[in-house]
Amino acid sequence: MFVLDKHGHPLQPTSPARARELLKNGRAVVARHTPFVIRLKDRTADQSQVDGVELGIDPGSKHTGIAVFTAKDGERRGLYAFELTHRGGAIRDKLTARAAYRRGRRTRNLRHREPRFSNRTRPKGWLSPSLRHRVDTTMSWATRLARWAPVRTVHVELVAFDTHAMSNGGPLEGAEYQHGTLHGTEVREYLLAKWGRACAYCGTTGVPLNIDHIHPRSRGGSNRISNLCTACVPCNEKKSNQPVEDFLKQSPRLLARILAQAKAPLRDAAAVNATRRALWHALDAAFPSVRAASGGRTKWNRQRTGTPKTHTLDALCVGELDTVTRTPARVLAVTATGRGTYTRTRSDKYGFPRLRLPRQKTFFGYQTGDLARAIVPTGKKAGTHTGRIAVRATGSFNIRTAHGLIQGIRHTHFRLLQRADGYGYTIRSEGPTDAT
Repeated sequence: MFVLDKHGHPLQPTSPARARELLKNGRAVVARHTPFVIRLKDRTADQSQVDGVELGIDPGSKHTGIAVFTAKDGERRGLYAFELTHRGGAIRDKLTARAAYRRGRRTRNLRHREPRFSNRTRPKGWLSPSLRHRVDTTMSWATRLARWAPVRTVHVELVAFDTHAMSNGGPLEGAEYQHGTLHGTEVREYLLAKWGRACAYCGTTGVPLNIDHIHPRSRGGSNRISNLCTACVPCNEKKSNQPVEDFLKQSPRLLARILAQAKAPLRDAAAVNATRRALWHALDAAFPSVRAASGGRTKWNRQRTGTPKTHTLDALCVGELDTVTRTPARVLAVTATGRGTYTRTRSDKYGFPRLRLPRQKTFFGYQTGDLARAIVPTGKKAGTHTGRIAVRATGSFNIRTAHGLIQGIRHTHFRLLQRADGYGYTIRSEGPTDAT
């Protein structure tokens, strides 16, 4: 559990049993519900031994893993695990829909804003809102954890492949990562990882591999990364300049798998690459010690220590280490939900308002997104329910718990646990995930 001194300064984290004892004896009070933080009433940081903790960050396009651990002589002991789910995709979709509404109003000759020039200059280091969100939310949680725990060092993973170096043959960063076709010095290493260091046609490993054009150059195929794969020498010579459909006409399933894998989008890798430098600079400015590591080293650490692959365990294995002696059994899954909306209407598919929302967000002292506990004494909904609530002007609120949605509970049954902070929280057991 995170522990603060009586002035709100972070102390060394403690065990849940010790935290319960401090609360039971009246020596501490609850400072925050999720993540759980207690504040001591009779001790300051000067009177305590504070060894410090370290952060491991494994940034991703959809999910970012964050691990809090202690490190001594190359031995890491995991204390907390956080999986941060970004909402960059939702931001992108909303911006796209808003632009479509504007275009639709112009073509229908309705009241509208005139289109802006497409060649407007942008400041150096500019990132699109969906990409900037990934940097901001990761930094927000890194600084939050530094307020609750004595963070001494931050380890952050830099991605293994520079997709824009592959597209333009030069080191670019920021928004420039979002443009161009893929070609350059890192193509071979990227393809080896994409195709599992095996021949795409026969699956052979441990032999010299060539780069093959799935659709031959002599028949109009391009040098784009989506048209390249790895092939062993016999398969490469046997395929020659045949179209892949003719070469694999006896193996339709293999053909479908190769075409699907070849067309797999690089959107996630490009998003991580576009934000990695911004995240690095932001962390370096906020923390006294920031160390960068490669994705290859994280994978090597994970395999050497026998650690399963998850977002949070990847974060625990970032950087230089010898052993991992403890991994958290549970993960706090943090989902970026936003803080509501400024709009007071809902629009139909043409962009016209179809209903009006209340002009206020708070009703009976609560607002949507608050973490609360409802104690219902009687009726079909009797029991204790804890979760995020959705308020209504009628005073009949909905609450979403770990077991599902419960509707229509009177506001008099609720007790506020934590104000809405733009995130939703769930606790789950550590387990394998698709690390993206």
